[in-house]
Amino acid sequence: MPTYAVTGATGRLGRLVIEQLLDTGVPAAEIVAIVRTPEKAADLAARGAEIRQANYDDPSTLPGAVAGVRRLLLISGDTPGQRVAQHTAVIDAAKLAGVERLIYTSILKADATTNPLAPEHKATEEVLASSGLPYTVLRNSWYTENYTDQLPQYLQTGTILGATGGSKVSAATRADYAAAAAAALTREEDGNTVYELGGTAFTFDELAAAVTEVTGTTVVHQDLSAADLASALENIGLDAGTAGFVAALDHSIAIGELTTDSDDLSRLIGRASTPLHDAIRAARA
Repeated sequence: MPTYAVTGATGRLGRLVIEQLLDTGVPAAEIVAIVRTPEKAADLAARGAEIRQANYDDPSTLPGAVAGVRRLLLISGDTPGQRVAQHTAVIDAAKLAGVERLIYTSILKADATTNPLAPEHKATEEVLASSGLPYTVLRNSWYTENYTDQLPQYLQTGTILGATGGSKVSAATRADYAAAAAAALTREEDGNTVYELGGTAFTFDELAAAVTEVTGTTVVHQDLSAADLASALENIGLDAGTAGFVAALDHSIAIGELTTDSDDLSRLIGRASTPLHDAIRAARA
């Protein structure tokens, strides 16, 4: 009988969680990868994980996907405006199936942040709390990849634009958060638990300095107001809505909502988060 199941298992985070479980010795026979497109999970199937097809948007597919599972990792959906309904359908299916613990990937300070991504996470946490299921909430801060994925642009323009006012962001790599999720899945917990997760914090000035040091190309940080950042992003081709959204995210950093002094991440994964320079080197490679 399977013990652990991961939704969104062919996504960038879900795949890493499955691989982390396998690499740390969890028997493949105990792992279920829940995916929308089984063909994309051929590599996971080859390693022995059980592949089950389900779709957040089709609740009828969910009970069979979680049947017999003891612990379920619900990786948040990626469709704004749909997440609460999607997540609720998974939570309902998990309760019906008798899942012993549900682990959910939320956002840092979900219950006390102005971050525009937070409301759906907060609402999902409320659904989970009212479900009666034992749960663990993983409140992830930013991915370091939010920045390292932009490395070609930084190097081309020589500039990192931001509106963070010199504040820090406690980013960690996707692999760090995957390791934390795998640890949360496999550890014994009493009651309900909320982890505030983030890596070693850095400012955008420090990000620019690290990019410069690793690549040998001078990159500087240009700090703007949120309004000026939105205008600058529109000038380089973003639509007004997206530009305003990005500026609002940076404002959330500016007022300290994406930094944490919690050591929950390092305690869960048993090591420090991946250093920024190492993440940049990996992206550069």
